[in-house]
Amino acid sequence: MVTTTTKDRILSAAMQLVAEKGYIGATTREISRDAGVTELTLFRHFGSKERLFEAVLERSTFLPKLKEMMPDLDGMPYDEALRTLGRGFLLSLKARKPMVKIMQAEMCRYPEKMKRMSGAFFDEMLGTLAAYFTTLQRRKELRSFPPELAARMFLGMLFSYFRTEELMRGVDIMRQGRMDRAIEGFVDIFVHGTLAARNGSGKRRQA
Repeated sequence: MVTTTTKDRILSAAMQLVAEKGYIGATTREISRDAGVTELTLFRHFGSKERLFEAVLERSTFLPKLKEMMPDLDGMPYDEALRTLGRGFLLSLKARKPMVKIMQAEMCRYPEKMKRMSGAFFDEMLGTLAAYFTTLQRRKELRSFPPELAARMFLGMLFSYFRTEELMRGVDIMRQGRMDRAIEGFVDIFVHGTLAARNGSGKRRQA
């Protein structure tokens, strides 16, 4: 039997209310009420609303899943590892669609506050993926390029796809194999670039 701790109840209530009302709209009074605790108990566990929100981000972002996946990626072929990463990232966004949607809106309304609270998690996520690219570069499996820029490019194009399809157009990326086809295309372009080979040599024209 799994026992739900007070801290877990507060986090679950906070995740639900933030997804519905955003960080600004979700008050500690509402969160503590939905968690079945007093505000004093909430602050005793988290200290402040900002720290509670940071804990929500830590639990709800792709970062924990990414860290969990990294050891398994080490033995995979490069393109297969990227497909696995891409699928995990999009599924994570899909599972948290309401929160992603409202976070996007709040990033526009309160950019400095949201950047301050969420920046560390995004930087760590990019750093984790960049470290993977760096490891492959040291093994001479990848050419030299800025690893963090590559991490931004890879996760950025996947997030852009999710935002365009799910948030803006209302398209379910899980239907009819859309997501897998998109991931396949993104990985192919990311791995092989866009320049055509010349004379069948496998060498690409210099830009």
